[in-house]
Amino acid sequence: VLLVRKGARWRQPFPGDDRVDERVAGFENVPGALAAAAALQAVVAESTGTTARQHALIARVREQIAATVPDVEIVGDPEARLPHLVTFSCLYVDGEALVTELDRHGLGVASGSACAASTLTPSHVLSAMGALTHGNVRLSLTRETTTADVERFLAVLPGVVTELRARVGMA
Repeated sequence: VLLVRKGARWRQPFPGDDRVDERVAGFENVPGALAAAAALQAVVAESTGTTARQHALIARVREQIAATVPDVEIVGDPEARLPHLVTFSCLYVDGEALVTELDRHGLGVASGSACAASTLTPSHVLSAMGALTHGNVRLSLTRETTTADVERFLAVLPGVVTELRARVGMA
């Protein structure tokens, strides 16, 4: 769904027709609009519960990583944060190597920050926060992420970090 405020600059990317409102090509998709409205209502209705569940899961991740992975920096405030996201840095571990090894275990994470994910340059956001800009991993939960998924990640992570550190002689 795309809403365009009246008065906003907008050029229709699709061929126009002879109707008065050139912002819309073709006829209104009433079933599509109703489906979009129903989907929005469903997401809003479950958002409070989802947010609370994700916040608790990320709190568990932050707590366990700090307790089980030596030489780790967890970025950001433990409470005033996005409920579904955590970024952490493991000293002596390349972020991309950690992403690759976790992927081999069936765990999907990203390296760096979302704003610099497509480049190989350090994140300007992490740098501005005074955080480490090397070896970062970003874990983002979906609405469907379960406690079992998080526990599996927490069980695998310390061994993977230890293995990668051993490869570079830092174990």
